[in-house]
Amino acid sequence: MPTIYTHGINVTEQGTAISTPVVAQSGIPFVIGTAPIQSAESPAKVGIPVLCTSWNEAVSHFGYSDTDWKNYTLCEFMYSHFKLYNCQPVIFCNIMDPAKMKENVDAASVAVVDHQAVLPFETINDETLVVKAEAEGDTLTKDTDYGVFYEDGKCIVEVLEDGKAYAAQNLNIAYNKVKPDQVDAKAIATGMESIDLCMSQFGTIPDLICAPGWSHTSTVAAVMAAKADGINGMFRAKALIDIDCSETTDYTAAIAAKASANMVDKTQILCWPMMGLGDYVFHMSTQLAGRIASTDTENGGVPYESPSNKTYQCDRIILADGTEVTMSLTQANILDSNGITTAVNFMGGWVTWGNYNACYPTNTDVKDYFIPVSRMFNWCAGTLIKTFWSYLDKPMNRRLIDTIIDTANIWLNGLVGAGYLLGARVVMDESENTLTNLMAGIIKLHLYLTPPSPAKELDFVLEYDTSYVTEALQAS
Repeated sequence: MPTIYTHGINVTEQGTAISTPVVAQSGIPFVIGTAPIQSAESPAKVGIPVLCTSWNEAVSHFGYSDTDWKNYTLCEFMYSHFKLYNCQPVIFCNIMDPAKMKENVDAASVAVVDHQAVLPFETINDETLVVKAEAEGDTLTKDTDYGVFYEDGKCIVEVLEDGKAYAAQNLNIAYNKVKPDQVDAKAIATGMESIDLCMSQFGTIPDLICAPGWSHTSTVAAVMAAKADGINGMFRAKALIDIDCSETTDYTAAIAAKASANMVDKTQILCWPMMGLGDYVFHMSTQLAGRIASTDTENGGVPYESPSNKTYQCDRIILADGTEVTMSLTQANILDSNGITTAVNFMGGWVTWGNYNACYPTNTDVKDYFIPVSRMFNWCAGTLIKTFWSYLDKPMNRRLIDTIIDTANIWLNGLVGAGYLLGARVVMDESENTLTNLMAGIIKLHLYLTPPSPAKELDFVLEYDTSYVTEALQAS
Protein backbone atom coordinates (compact mmCIF):
# COMPACT_ATOMS: atom_id res chain seq x y z
CA MET A 1 0.00 0.00 0.00
CA PRO A 2 1.54 3.36 -1.00
CA THR A 3 2.57 5.84 1.68
CA ILE A 4 0.06 8.67 2.13
CA TYR A 5 1.59 12.14 2.14
CA THR A 6 0.68 14.14 5.26
CA HIS A 7 1.29 17.71 6.33
CA GLY A 8 0.36 18.57 9.94
CA ILE A 9 0.10 16.90 13.36
CA ASN A 10 -0.83 13.24 13.79
CA VAL A 11 -1.95 11.62 17.02
CA THR A 12 -2.17 7.88 17.60
CA GLU A 13 -3.02 5.81 20.68
CA GLN A 14 -1.15 2.91 22.24
CA GLY A 15 -2.61 0.40 24.63
CA THR A 16 -2.05 1.15 28.32
CA ALA A 17 0.76 -0.89 29.82
CA ILE A 18 -1.38 -1.67 32.87
CA SER A 19 -4.80 -3.33 32.59
CA THR A 20 -7.75 -2.97 34.94
CA PRO A 21 -8.34 -6.26 36.77
CA VAL A 22 -11.66 -8.04 36.19
CA VAL A 23 -12.30 -8.89 39.83
CA ALA A 24 -14.06 -12.20 40.47
CA GLN A 25 -17.31 -12.00 42.39
CA SER A 26 -17.76 -13.82 45.68
CA GLY A 27 -20.57 -15.20 47.81
CA ILE A 28 -22.70 -16.16 44.80
CA PRO A 29 -24.59 -19.44 45.35
CA PHE A 30 -25.57 -21.93 42.69
CA VAL A 31 -28.57 -23.75 44.15
CA ILE A 32 -30.00 -26.88 42.56
CA GLY A 33 -33.20 -28.61 43.61
CA THR A 34 -36.94 -28.59 43.06
CA ALA A 35 -39.35 -25.66 42.73
CA PRO A 36 -43.14 -25.34 42.28
CA ILE A 37 -42.61 -24.31 38.69
CA GLN A 38 -46.27 -25.04 37.94
CA SER A 39 -47.20 -21.92 39.91
CA ALA A 40 -44.65 -19.56 38.33
CA GLU A 41 -45.72 -16.59 36.21
CA SER A 42 -42.70 -16.86 33.91
CA PRO A 43 -41.50 -20.44 34.41
CA ALA A 44 -37.78 -21.07 34.06
CA LYS A 45 -36.66 -23.86 31.75
CA VAL A 46 -36.08 -27.14 33.55
CA GLY A 47 -32.40 -27.84 34.18
CA ILE A 48 -31.26 -24.39 33.02
CA PRO A 49 -29.72 -21.97 35.57
CA VAL A 50 -31.43 -18.63 36.13
CA LEU A 51 -29.77 -15.69 37.88
CA CYS A 52 -32.13 -13.90 40.27
CA THR A 53 -31.39 -10.60 41.99
CA SER A 54 -34.57 -10.26 44.05
CA TRP A 55 -37.31 -12.18 45.81
CA ASN A 56 -39.93 -11.15 43.24
CA GLU A 57 -37.73 -12.26 40.36
CA ALA A 58 -37.15 -15.67 41.93
CA VAL A 59 -40.86 -16.19 42.65
CA SER A 60 -41.77 -15.13 39.12
CA HIS A 61 -39.45 -17.74 37.58
CA PHE A 62 -39.82 -20.59 40.08
CA GLY A 63 -43.02 -20.07 42.06
CA TYR A 64 -43.04 -20.34 45.84
CA SER A 65 -44.47 -22.55 48.56
CA ASP A 66 -44.33 -21.42 52.16
CA THR A 67 -45.44 -24.76 53.58
CA ASP A 68 -43.80 -27.55 51.57
CA TRP A 69 -40.05 -27.01 51.53
CA LYS A 70 -39.46 -30.76 51.63
CA ASN A 71 -40.85 -31.19 48.12
CA TYR A 72 -39.80 -27.73 46.89
CA THR A 73 -36.27 -27.33 48.20
CA LEU A 74 -35.44 -24.13 46.32
CA CYS A 75 -38.14 -22.29 48.29
CA GLU A 76 -36.19 -22.77 51.51
CA PHE A 77 -33.16 -21.12 49.98
CA MET A 78 -35.19 -18.29 48.42
CA TYR A 79 -36.70 -17.38 51.77
CA SER A 80 -33.40 -17.56 53.66
CA HIS A 81 -31.24 -15.69 51.19
CA PHE A 82 -33.62 -12.93 50.16
CA LYS A 83 -35.77 -12.51 53.27
CA LEU A 84 -33.43 -13.33 56.16
CA TYR A 85 -30.01 -12.30 54.83
CA ASN A 86 -31.03 -9.75 52.19
CA CYS A 87 -28.37 -11.06 49.82
CA GLN A 88 -28.26 -11.27 46.04
CA PRO A 89 -27.71 -12.55 43.43
CA VAL A 90 -28.53 -16.28 43.48
CA ILE A 91 -28.35 -18.71 40.59
CA PHE A 92 -31.19 -21.24 40.82
CA CYS A 93 -31.62 -24.44 38.82
CA ASN A 94 -34.87 -26.41 39.02
CA ILE A 95 -34.84 -30.12 38.16
CA MET A 96 -38.53 -30.92 38.56
CA ASP A 97 -40.14 -31.21 35.11
CA PRO A 98 -43.96 -30.84 35.13
CA ALA A 99 -44.09 -32.17 31.58
CA LYS A 100 -42.72 -35.53 32.72
CA MET A 101 -43.13 -35.74 36.49
CA LYS A 102 -46.90 -35.72 36.75
CA GLU A 103 -50.00 -37.84 37.18
CA ASN A 104 -53.56 -37.56 35.95
CA VAL A 105 -56.43 -36.70 38.28
CA ASP A 106 -59.82 -37.81 36.95
CA ALA A 107 -62.67 -35.35 36.66
CA ALA A 108 -64.56 -34.82 39.91
CA SER A 109 -66.97 -32.37 41.44
CA VAL A 110 -65.36 -29.53 43.40
CA ALA A 111 -67.40 -27.20 45.60
CA VAL A 112 -67.46 -23.50 44.72
CA VAL A 113 -67.29 -21.11 47.68
CA ASP A 114 -67.35 -17.36 47.05
CA HIS A 115 -67.02 -18.15 43.34
CA GLN A 116 -63.78 -20.09 43.93
CA ALA A 117 -62.98 -23.78 43.68
CA VAL A 118 -59.87 -24.89 45.57
CA LEU A 119 -57.50 -27.46 44.03
CA PRO A 120 -54.19 -28.84 45.35
CA PHE A 121 -51.09 -26.66 44.92
CA GLU A 122 -49.62 -29.41 42.69
CA THR A 123 -52.27 -28.75 40.03
CA ILE A 124 -50.80 -27.93 36.61
CA ASN A 125 -52.48 -25.02 34.89
CA ASP A 126 -52.21 -26.18 31.28
CA GLU A 127 -54.43 -27.72 28.61
CA THR A 128 -55.07 -30.78 30.80
CA LEU A 129 -56.99 -28.58 33.25
CA VAL A 130 -60.57 -29.09 32.03
CA VAL A 131 -63.34 -27.19 33.81
CA LYS A 132 -67.05 -27.81 33.30
CA ALA A 133 -70.15 -26.52 35.07
CA GLU A 134 -71.54 -30.07 35.03
CA ALA A 135 -70.04 -33.47 34.33
CA GLU A 136 -71.83 -33.72 30.98
CA GLY A 137 -71.78 -30.00 30.26
CA ASP A 138 -69.69 -27.96 27.87
CA THR A 139 -66.07 -27.21 28.67
CA LEU A 140 -65.64 -23.72 30.07
CA THR A 141 -63.18 -21.30 28.53
CA LYS A 142 -60.20 -20.15 30.57
CA ASP A 143 -59.89 -16.37 31.04
CA THR A 144 -63.47 -15.99 29.80
CA ASP A 145 -65.50 -18.20 32.11
CA TYR A 146 -62.88 -18.75 34.79
CA GLY A 147 -59.37 -17.76 35.83
CA VAL A 148 -56.63 -19.73 37.59
CA PHE A 149 -54.10 -18.50 40.15
CA TYR A 150 -51.96 -19.88 42.98
CA GLU A 151 -52.21 -18.50 46.51
CA ASP A 152 -51.37 -19.66 50.04
CA GLY A 153 -50.39 -23.16 48.94
CA LYS A 154 -53.50 -23.71 46.80
CA CYS A 155 -54.51 -23.60 43.16
CA ILE A 156 -57.64 -21.49 42.84
CA VAL A 157 -60.15 -21.79 39.98
CA GLU A 158 -62.25 -18.62 40.09
CA VAL A 159 -65.43 -18.32 38.02
CA LEU A 160 -65.69 -14.92 36.36
CA GLU A 161 -68.67 -12.64 36.66
CA ASP A 162 -69.38 -12.42 32.94
CA GLY A 163 -68.80 -16.14 32.34
CA LYS A 164 -71.18 -19.04 31.91
CA ALA A 165 -70.72 -20.54 35.38
CA TYR A 166 -70.74 -17.53 37.71
CA ALA A 167 -73.65 -18.90 39.72
CA ALA A 168 -72.33 -22.49 39.85
CA GLN A 169 -72.27 -24.25 43.21
CA ASN A 170 -69.95 -26.97 41.94
CA LEU A 171 -67.48 -27.38 39.10
CA ASN A 172 -66.43 -30.60 37.39
CA ILE A 173 -62.64 -30.44 37.07
CA ALA A 174 -59.99 -32.76 35.65
CA TYR A 175 -56.29 -31.95 35.73
CA ASN A 176 -52.73 -33.18 35.96
CA LYS A 177 -50.63 -32.60 39.06
CA VAL A 178 -46.88 -32.52 39.47
CA LYS A 179 -45.00 -35.26 41.29
CA PRO A 180 -41.94 -33.63 42.87
CA ASP A 181 -41.19 -36.90 44.69
CA GLN A 182 -40.13 -38.36 41.34
CA VAL A 183 -36.94 -36.30 41.54
CA ASP A 184 -34.16 -38.37 43.08
CA ALA A 185 -30.52 -37.87 44.05
CA LYS A 186 -29.34 -39.15 40.67
CA ALA A 187 -31.37 -36.45 38.88
CA ILE A 188 -29.91 -33.76 41.14
CA ALA A 189 -26.38 -35.05 40.61
CA THR A 190 -26.86 -35.17 36.85
CA GLY A 191 -28.34 -31.68 36.82
CA MET A 192 -25.26 -30.36 38.61
CA GLU A 193 -23.48 -30.27 35.25
CA SER A 194 -25.56 -27.21 34.33
CA ILE A 195 -23.33 -25.11 36.59
CA ASP A 196 -20.94 -24.90 33.64
CA LEU A 197 -23.55 -22.79 31.80
CA CYS A 198 -23.30 -19.92 34.28
CA MET A 199 -20.27 -18.23 32.74
CA SER A 200 -21.60 -18.29 29.19
CA GLN A 201 -25.12 -17.21 30.23
CA PHE A 202 -24.42 -14.59 32.91
CA GLY A 203 -20.70 -13.88 32.80
CA THR A 204 -20.73 -14.96 36.44
CA ILE A 205 -19.16 -17.91 38.19
CA PRO A 206 -20.82 -19.05 41.44
CA ASP A 207 -18.42 -19.80 44.28
CA LEU A 208 -20.88 -21.56 46.58
CA ILE A 209 -22.63 -24.78 45.49
CA CYS A 210 -25.77 -25.72 47.42
CA ALA A 211 -28.36 -28.48 47.24
CA PRO A 212 -30.48 -28.24 50.42
CA GLY A 213 -32.36 -31.44 51.09
CA TRP A 214 -30.04 -33.38 48.78
CA SER A 215 -26.43 -32.63 49.73
CA HIS A 216 -26.48 -35.16 52.58
CA THR A 217 -26.68 -38.01 50.05
CA SER A 218 -23.32 -39.46 49.07
CA THR A 219 -24.07 -39.25 45.34
CA VAL A 220 -24.91 -35.56 45.37
CA ALA A 221 -22.14 -34.64 47.82
CA ALA A 222 -19.50 -36.31 45.66
CA VAL A 223 -20.65 -34.53 42.49
CA MET A 224 -20.81 -31.19 44.32
CA ALA A 225 -17.22 -31.63 45.48
CA ALA A 226 -16.08 -32.56 41.97
CA LYS A 227 -17.77 -29.54 40.36
CA ALA A 228 -16.43 -27.24 43.10
CA ASP A 229 -12.92 -28.28 42.12
CA GLY A 230 -13.29 -27.14 38.53
CA ILE A 231 -16.30 -25.23 37.17
CA ASN A 232 -15.71 -24.97 33.43
CA GLY A 233 -12.54 -26.91 34.20
CA MET A 234 -10.85 -23.90 35.82
CA PHE A 235 -12.88 -21.97 38.42
CA ARG A 236 -13.11 -23.23 42.00
CA ALA A 237 -15.94 -23.01 44.52
CA LYS A 238 -17.05 -24.39 47.88
CA ALA A 239 -19.64 -27.15 48.19
CA LEU A 240 -21.84 -26.61 51.26
CA ILE A 241 -22.77 -30.09 52.47
CA ASP A 242 -25.26 -31.11 55.17
CA ILE A 243 -24.61 -34.18 57.27
CA ASP A 244 -27.77 -36.29 57.37
CA CYS A 245 -29.77 -35.21 60.43
CA SER A 246 -32.16 -38.14 60.19
CA GLU A 247 -29.34 -40.60 60.84
CA THR A 248 -27.33 -38.64 63.43
CA THR A 249 -28.63 -37.95 66.93
CA ASP A 250 -25.69 -36.11 68.50
CA TYR A 251 -22.34 -34.53 67.71
CA THR A 252 -20.41 -37.79 68.04
CA ALA A 253 -22.69 -39.42 65.44
CA ALA A 254 -22.09 -36.47 63.12
CA ILE A 255 -18.33 -37.01 63.38
CA ALA A 256 -18.79 -40.72 62.69
CA ALA A 257 -21.02 -39.94 59.70
CA LYS A 258 -18.34 -37.70 58.23
CA ALA A 259 -15.77 -40.46 58.56
CA SER A 260 -17.99 -43.21 57.15
CA ALA A 261 -18.97 -41.08 54.14
CA ASN A 262 -15.32 -40.07 53.62
CA MET A 263 -16.23 -36.38 53.41
CA VAL A 264 -12.68 -35.06 53.57
CA ASP A 265 -12.43 -32.86 50.48
CA LYS A 266 -10.93 -29.37 50.68
CA THR A 267 -13.76 -28.11 48.47
CA GLN A 268 -16.42 -29.16 51.01
CA ILE A 269 -17.76 -27.28 54.02
CA LEU A 270 -19.72 -29.68 56.24
CA CYS A 271 -22.71 -28.56 58.31
CA TRP A 272 -24.54 -30.14 61.26
CA PRO A 273 -27.33 -30.12 62.47
CA MET A 274 -30.42 -28.36 61.03
CA MET A 275 -31.90 -25.05 62.25
CA GLY A 276 -35.29 -23.65 63.19
CA LEU A 277 -36.73 -20.16 63.21
CA GLY A 278 -40.31 -20.02 64.42
CA ASP A 279 -42.29 -22.41 62.24
CA TYR A 280 -39.56 -22.58 59.59
CA VAL A 281 -36.94 -25.33 59.34
CA PHE A 282 -33.68 -24.85 57.46
CA HIS A 283 -30.78 -27.01 56.42
CA MET A 284 -27.70 -25.37 57.90
CA SER A 285 -26.03 -25.18 54.49
CA THR A 286 -28.82 -22.85 53.38
CA GLN A 287 -28.20 -20.32 56.13
CA LEU A 288 -24.44 -20.73 55.92
CA ALA A 289 -24.62 -19.61 52.28
CA GLY A 290 -26.49 -16.49 53.38
CA ARG A 291 -24.02 -15.86 56.18
CA ILE A 292 -21.03 -16.21 53.84
CA ALA A 293 -22.58 -13.96 51.19
CA SER A 294 -23.46 -11.34 53.80
CA THR A 295 -19.94 -11.38 55.26
CA ASP A 296 -18.37 -11.06 51.79
CA THR A 297 -20.64 -8.13 50.98
CA GLU A 298 -19.66 -6.36 54.21
CA ASN A 299 -16.02 -6.70 53.08
CA GLY A 300 -16.46 -5.23 49.61
CA GLY A 301 -16.88 -8.62 47.98
CA VAL A 302 -13.53 -9.95 49.18
CA PRO A 303 -13.86 -13.38 50.89
CA TYR A 304 -10.99 -12.93 53.33
CA GLU A 305 -13.03 -13.16 56.54
CA SER A 306 -14.29 -16.38 58.12
CA PRO A 307 -18.06 -16.80 58.49
CA SER A 308 -17.48 -18.24 61.95
CA ASN A 309 -18.84 -16.42 65.02
CA LYS A 310 -21.29 -14.43 62.87
CA THR A 311 -25.02 -14.18 63.55
CA TYR A 312 -27.37 -16.90 62.30
CA GLN A 313 -31.10 -16.33 61.78
CA CYS A 314 -32.39 -19.10 64.03
CA ASP A 315 -33.81 -19.70 67.48
CA ARG A 316 -32.80 -23.37 67.86
CA ILE A 317 -30.82 -26.19 66.29
CA ILE A 318 -32.66 -29.41 65.53
CA LEU A 319 -32.60 -32.89 64.02
CA ALA A 320 -34.63 -33.86 60.97
CA ASP A 321 -37.62 -34.90 63.10
CA GLY A 322 -37.67 -31.53 64.89
CA THR A 323 -35.99 -32.70 68.09
CA GLU A 324 -34.02 -29.84 69.58
CA VAL A 325 -30.29 -30.33 69.98
CA THR A 326 -28.62 -29.10 73.16
CA MET A 327 -24.92 -28.58 72.64
CA SER A 328 -22.23 -27.05 74.82
CA LEU A 329 -19.35 -24.93 73.57
CA THR A 330 -17.00 -27.83 74.30
CA GLN A 331 -19.05 -30.14 72.10
CA ALA A 332 -19.22 -27.50 69.35
CA ASN A 333 -15.43 -27.19 69.53
CA ILE A 334 -15.11 -30.95 69.08
CA LEU A 335 -17.18 -30.67 65.88
CA ASP A 336 -15.02 -27.74 64.75
CA SER A 337 -11.84 -29.68 65.44
CA ASN A 338 -13.18 -32.42 63.17
CA GLY A 339 -13.88 -30.10 60.25
CA ILE A 340 -17.64 -29.70 60.83
CA THR A 341 -19.33 -26.30 61.01
CA THR A 342 -22.15 -25.94 63.52
CA ALA A 343 -24.02 -23.26 65.50
CA VAL A 344 -23.73 -22.18 69.13
CA ASN A 345 -25.73 -19.94 71.42
CA PHE A 346 -23.00 -19.13 73.91
CA MET A 347 -22.60 -15.36 74.06
CA GLY A 348 -24.88 -12.92 72.29
CA GLY A 349 -27.23 -15.27 70.44
CA TRP A 350 -26.91 -17.96 67.80
CA VAL A 351 -23.79 -17.77 65.64
CA THR A 352 -21.92 -19.91 63.16
CA TRP A 353 -19.08 -21.90 64.66
CA GLY A 354 -16.27 -23.38 62.61
CA ASN A 355 -13.33 -22.24 60.49
CA TYR A 356 -12.41 -25.45 58.73
CA ASN A 357 -13.13 -27.16 55.44
CA ALA A 358 -13.99 -30.85 55.51
CA CYS A 359 -10.38 -31.83 54.79
CA TYR A 360 -9.39 -30.85 58.34
CA PRO A 361 -7.74 -32.35 60.38
CA THR A 362 -6.40 -34.84 57.81
CA ASN A 363 -5.06 -32.13 55.51
CA THR A 364 -2.57 -29.88 57.32
CA ASP A 365 -1.94 -27.34 54.54
CA VAL A 366 -3.24 -23.97 55.74
CA LYS A 367 -4.35 -22.91 52.25
CA ASP A 368 -6.58 -25.99 52.12
CA TYR A 369 -8.07 -26.31 55.59
CA PHE A 370 -9.02 -22.75 56.59
CA ILE A 371 -12.27 -21.62 54.95
CA PRO A 372 -11.29 -17.95 54.35
CA VAL A 373 -7.73 -18.73 53.26
CA SER A 374 -8.82 -21.34 50.71
CA ARG A 375 -11.63 -19.06 49.46
CA MET A 376 -9.12 -16.25 48.96
CA PHE A 377 -6.95 -18.57 46.87
CA ASN A 378 -10.01 -19.49 44.79
CA TRP A 379 -11.05 -15.84 44.44
CA CYS A 380 -7.57 -14.68 43.42
CA ALA A 381 -7.32 -17.50 40.90
CA GLY A 382 -10.70 -16.54 39.42
CA THR A 383 -9.65 -12.90 39.13
CA LEU A 384 -6.43 -13.84 37.34
CA ILE A 385 -8.32 -16.03 34.88
CA LYS A 386 -10.94 -13.38 34.09
CA THR A 387 -8.42 -10.52 33.90
CA PHE A 388 -5.91 -12.17 31.60
CA TRP A 389 -8.16 -14.37 29.46
CA SER A 390 -8.07 -11.74 26.69
CA TYR A 391 -4.26 -11.97 26.66
CA LEU A 392 -4.30 -15.57 25.43
CA ASP A 393 -2.89 -16.01 21.92
CA LYS A 394 -1.39 -12.51 21.77
CA PRO A 395 2.24 -12.34 20.57
CA MET A 396 4.43 -13.50 23.43
CA ASN A 397 7.00 -10.78 23.98
CA ARG A 398 8.52 -8.89 26.89
CA ARG A 399 5.88 -6.17 26.76
CA LEU A 400 3.09 -8.72 27.18
CA ILE A 401 4.83 -10.38 30.12
CA ASP A 402 5.60 -7.08 31.85
CA THR A 403 2.02 -5.89 31.41
CA ILE A 404 0.67 -9.06 33.04
CA ILE A 405 3.14 -8.94 35.92
CA ASP A 406 2.69 -5.21 36.57
CA THR A 407 -1.12 -5.43 36.41
CA ALA A 408 -1.19 -8.36 38.82
CA ASN A 409 1.25 -6.77 41.26
CA ILE A 410 -0.60 -3.46 41.39
CA TRP A 411 -3.84 -5.29 42.09
CA LEU A 412 -2.21 -7.43 44.78
CA ASN A 413 -0.58 -4.39 46.39
CA GLY A 414 -4.04 -2.87 46.70
CA LEU A 415 -5.30 -5.98 48.48
CA VAL A 416 -2.33 -5.85 50.86
CA GLY A 417 -2.90 -2.16 51.54
CA ALA A 418 -6.57 -2.83 52.37
CA GLY A 419 -5.62 -5.61 54.79
CA TYR A 420 -7.17 -8.38 52.67
CA LEU A 421 -3.74 -9.99 52.25
CA LEU A 422 -0.72 -9.92 54.55
CA GLY A 423 1.57 -9.87 51.52
CA ALA A 424 1.62 -10.85 47.84
CA ARG A 425 3.70 -10.64 44.68
CA VAL A 426 3.94 -12.08 41.18
CA VAL A 427 7.29 -13.03 39.65
CA MET A 428 8.54 -14.80 36.56
CA ASP A 429 11.12 -17.28 37.80
CA GLU A 430 13.71 -18.26 35.21
CA SER A 431 13.99 -21.77 36.65
CA GLU A 432 10.25 -22.33 36.04
CA ASN A 433 10.34 -21.11 32.43
CA THR A 434 12.46 -23.42 30.34
CA LEU A 435 13.51 -22.51 26.83
CA THR A 436 11.39 -25.29 25.37
CA ASN A 437 8.29 -24.04 27.21
CA LEU A 438 8.86 -20.46 26.10
CA MET A 439 9.31 -21.63 22.52
CA ALA A 440 6.03 -23.52 22.86
CA GLY A 441 4.25 -20.37 24.02
CA ILE A 442 4.01 -21.37 27.70
CA ILE A 443 4.61 -18.73 30.37
CA LYS A 444 4.66 -19.65 34.05
CA LEU A 445 4.16 -16.84 36.54
CA HIS A 446 4.51 -17.53 40.25
CA LEU A 447 2.08 -15.77 42.59
CA TYR A 448 2.95 -15.67 46.26
CA LEU A 449 0.13 -14.62 48.57
CA THR A 450 -0.71 -14.85 52.25
CA PRO A 451 -4.32 -14.30 53.31
CA PRO A 452 -4.78 -13.71 57.05
CA SER A 453 -5.78 -16.74 59.09
CA PRO A 454 -8.82 -16.39 61.36
CA ALA A 455 -7.90 -15.55 64.96
CA LYS A 456 -9.46 -18.72 66.29
CA GLU A 457 -7.79 -18.67 69.68
CA LEU A 458 -6.73 -15.87 72.05
CA ASP A 459 -4.47 -16.90 74.92
CA PHE A 460 -4.15 -14.55 77.91
CA VAL A 461 -1.58 -15.35 80.60
CA LEU A 462 -2.53 -14.00 84.03
CA GLU A 463 0.21 -13.55 86.62
CA TYR A 464 0.19 -12.01 90.06
CA ASP A 465 2.78 -9.22 90.06
CA THR A 466 4.03 -8.51 93.60
CA SER A 467 5.68 -5.26 92.57
CA TYR A 468 2.30 -3.59 92.38
CA VAL A 469 1.79 -4.29 96.08
CA THR A 470 4.88 -2.31 96.90
CA GLU A 471 3.99 0.52 94.52
CA ALA A 472 0.44 0.78 95.83
CA LEU A 473 1.13 0.53 99.56
CA GLN A 474 4.62 1.92 100.15
CA ALA A 475 4.73 5.44 101.50
CA SER A 476 5.91 8.00 99.00
